[in-house]
Amino acid sequence: MRRLLAVAAFAVAVFTLSGGSAAAHPLGNFTVNHYNGLTLYPDRIELLTIIDSAEIPTLQERPSVDTDRDGTVSPAEATTGAGTECRRVAEGVQATVNGSGVTWAVSSSDQQYPEGEAKLLTSRLTCRLTTTADLARAATVRVQDTYRPGRVGWFEMTAVGHGVALPQSPLPATSISDHLRTYPNDLLTSPLDIRDTALATQPGGDSASNTDLAASPPGWLDRTLGGMSRTFTDLVGSKDLTPLVGVLAVLLSLILGASHALLPGHGKTVMAAYLAGKRGTKKDALIVGATVTVTHTVGVLVLGLVISLSSAIAGETVLRWLGVVSGLLVAAIGGFLLRGAIRQRSRRSIVEHSDDLVLVGAGSRPPAAHGHGHGHGHGHGHGHGHGHGHGVGRAGLLGMGVAGGLVPSPSALVVLLGAIALGRTWFGVLLVIGYGLGMAATLTAAGLLLVRLRDRLEAAHWLQGHLTRLSTAMPYLTAVLVLTVGMGLAIRATIGGI
Repeated sequence: MRRLLAVAAFAVAVFTLSGGSAAAHPLGNFTVNHYNGLTLYPDRIELLTIIDSAEIPTLQERPSVDTDRDGTVSPAEATTGAGTECRRVAEGVQATVNGSGVTWAVSSSDQQYPEGEAKLLTSRLTCRLTTTADLARAATVRVQDTYRPGRVGWFEMTAVGHGVALPQSPLPATSISDHLRTYPNDLLTSPLDIRDTALATQPGGDSASNTDLAASPPGWLDRTLGGMSRTFTDLVGSKDLTPLVGVLAVLLSLILGASHALLPGHGKTVMAAYLAGKRGTKKDALIVGATVTVTHTVGVLVLGLVISLSSAIAGETVLRWLGVVSGLLVAAIGGFLLRGAIRQRSRRSIVEHSDDLVLVGAGSRPPAAHGHGHGHGHGHGHGHGHGHGHGVGRAGLLGMGVAGGLVPSPSALVVLLGAIALGRTWFGVLLVIGYGLGMAATLTAAGLLLVRLRDRLEAAHWLQGHLTRLSTAMPYLTAVLVLTVGMGLAIRATIGGI
């Protein structure tokens, strides 16, 4: 056991100290990334288009290229597929010169399948297109990329002129991503999205724009998590699946799952506020964690099956809608909490008003009767407090757990698909379960720490007065926070992709 822990510690140390580059695909393993490089001459326009598809879209599209259905793409099949796809690119990249449309001709086409994560293949399509154009005089060239517009990815354009001047060009002359080979780390959170451009041209010498961008190296955290993720997927695709490799892969799945849950958007704050506002117990936090594990594991398995069976389903679209559903579920729980808080306050006002009437009526009674009225008020207060601290409703707990695990992790999905491709489905399922357990551990720990902190604060006598006032407003604060964050998650999933 000590040897195993030493190996794991050594692996983490290597990940931390290693350099490495940014992730191969800026928005994850679902992306389809575009590069369009324009070269303008007095008599023609040449276009270099590169389509870099990540593991999951490549896996979905491979059956259409693997025409003999033997499970591999032969060089002949790759050549035929490249020609077919480049003709589609020529139709999808629309261009006009002074408002008149032009027709692209395919000069050459090539399709490569580099190995990606978990031994899954990626694809790199290269198309060289050309069209005649009269740029010997001033003109306006417009180019719009409409090829596969529904996929998430990086969209980049460049432009240079040879014998054509490009004054005030909005495009850089060189590719910031090295033709979709290395994506700059500082733009991963806001990837390029240039799909439409208009260039004013004039006859003249060679020209290039001065809008080139500089890329910054990845940070320490990106190198660490990126190194762990790459090693994890490499372990899944290892030819020799020894017990040591298997155990190390499971350990890394737990660590990566826990790290994934630390990222924004997994409802830790909402869950903590919910448990605090509804006086949740340690058992309630464990229930939420278990629900997250089950939901996430089932979600990955189902989505993996769907993607494997159909190339028409865009995985990132499914994730986006699951994100919307998750946010709306959290918002619905917040709405129910707000309604419950309002109803509870209304009932409390009615009871307090009734108690006041009883006490007023008892004012002329003997002292014994008055004592009985006091006992009644005390008993009622005790019963109310007991009901409030009884624990969180199971429906709300399950809803929080489902919302936390509803959106499957793309990394876990890639691991599952890679294991299936290698005939190790059982191993992929085991690692997906480990990933979900890691997520659940983080979320459960957040809930347990919150419950412990709340109990400590309640035991502090000097805070009793403040806590009494806060307890009155806490149900409302909790409800508003849960409702607001839920709507924010839904909106972000709607407009921000995955």
